[in-house]
Amino acid sequence: MSTLSDLVYAQGRSSEEDVEWLHRLAGDGQLLADLAFADIVLWVPTSDDAFVAVAHTRPSGAATLFYRDIVGDRVRPQWRTQVRDAFQTAKIVDSASPDWFEETPTRVRAVPVVRGRGAQAQTIGVLTRHTNLGEARTPSRQQITFNDCADDIFGMVASGEFPDLAAPTSPRRGAPRASDGLIRLDVDGITTFASPNALSAFNRLGFEDELEGESLVEVVTQILPAKRQFDESLPVVVTGRAPWRTDLESRGVTVSLRTIPLRDNGSRIGAIVLCRDVTEIRHQEQELITKDATIREIHHRVKNNLQTVASLLRIQARRSHTEEAREALTQAMRRVSAIAVVHDTLSEGLAQNVDFDEVFARVLKLVAEVAAAPNTRARTHSTGTFGTLPSEYATPLALALTELVTNAVEHGLAGQEGDVEIIADRSDDRLEVRVRDTGSGLPEGQVGRGLGTQIVRTLIQGELGGTIDWHTIMGSGTEVTIDIPLRYIERAKQ
Repeated sequence: MSTLSDLVYAQGRSSEEDVEWLHRLAGDGQLLADLAFADIVLWVPTSDDAFVAVAHTRPSGAATLFYRDIVGDRVRPQWRTQVRDAFQTAKIVDSASPDWFEETPTRVRAVPVVRGRGAQAQTIGVLTRHTNLGEARTPSRQQITFNDCADDIFGMVASGEFPDLAAPTSPRRGAPRASDGLIRLDVDGITTFASPNALSAFNRLGFEDELEGESLVEVVTQILPAKRQFDESLPVVVTGRAPWRTDLESRGVTVSLRTIPLRDNGSRIGAIVLCRDVTEIRHQEQELITKDATIREIHHRVKNNLQTVASLLRIQARRSHTEEAREALTQAMRRVSAIAVVHDTLSEGLAQNVDFDEVFARVLKLVAEVAAAPNTRARTHSTGTFGTLPSEYATPLALALTELVTNAVEHGLAGQEGDVEIIADRSDDRLEVRVRDTGSGLPEGQVGRGLGTQIVRTLIQGELGGTIDWHTIMGSGTEVTIDIPLRYIERAKQ
């Protein structure tokens, strides 16, 4: 399915600022649908003066009219005139009589979507509300209040006052919805309506009286412990003066609040405060943070332990009396150090992914320092990018490349001067790495049978499901090509 941005840009009549405005408005589509108890559709004009739907939201507390998604459809003939009039006049246009949609009586309201105010105001789309009249019943006080709130917001949409770009985006998990709890404030911050769910949330916080008729600021002041620090944005939220979000905590309960100031032609007339008990959600988030910190600490300790092992191997290598034993211990030390680099990188972030370009830069420096013999002068450099890899890839790949670069320096360039180049080519589903040296090369078709070669084969073919190929470069030198499918591990886990 095309995204809102794709659909808007496809019409060729909107700027980046228009798209951002429409994105913000579509993000509050569920709020508008729930307040209006109606389907909400967002339309933008096309190059041939028609309109196409770029967003559609169904109400969660009422029957929908559209059982099939209409995003991407052009406006239907029975709504075309009403939508066009709202767009051209920049005024709200209501249907004169019930509109029939698939044998269901409906009422349609077309609201112009205006961006900017005054001389800068311009209509960039139309929002339509489709109310199902087939299930009409005597509205409750809550439904009447919700509808009034919806009408106030529709008026703000038509006057360029909603959405508010100053409001925070990407709300935390558990952002409150209209059905979770709604409080209506007047211009002085006095509660004129509180839904049952909102009252229950504040009761759990410790407020035992009725909210209606009370100043929300004074209510919150009673709830909050006197000595506890609170979010600086809290006073702004509970007075209804700014579009903001915050959490209210008391008695082990956490309630998320979101304020939507209401205005009429620039004058503040009150506010909507949405609230939701998110105690369990915040506990889960805290547990995840604790687990992340624990995992980071584990990686840090593993790194320290590996570095200790590497140091012990280095000391033992220096005390070895035979060249063969010294070489074996040095190689083991280098392998352990390469794995330690991966754990060190993982200990610095929350995600179990690593920037492998950073990891390999450190590994390459380590290998170049340790592998070079007195009579060998190797220049190592890398090109291309590995990108971000999960730790399942990072450790075996780092170890395999350590072996390959070491072999290129110790054997390919033994006793001479030359270059070792590592070339990474990353695509969406594959990673190809070539390790190329300018040394004496290998006889074509012959590959070493040492422990290093065996380790590389095991890591690349066994753990990463990739392929590896050794061949001699035309003229001189050896090139090793590794090809790894990046989705191999995900498939293996299924």
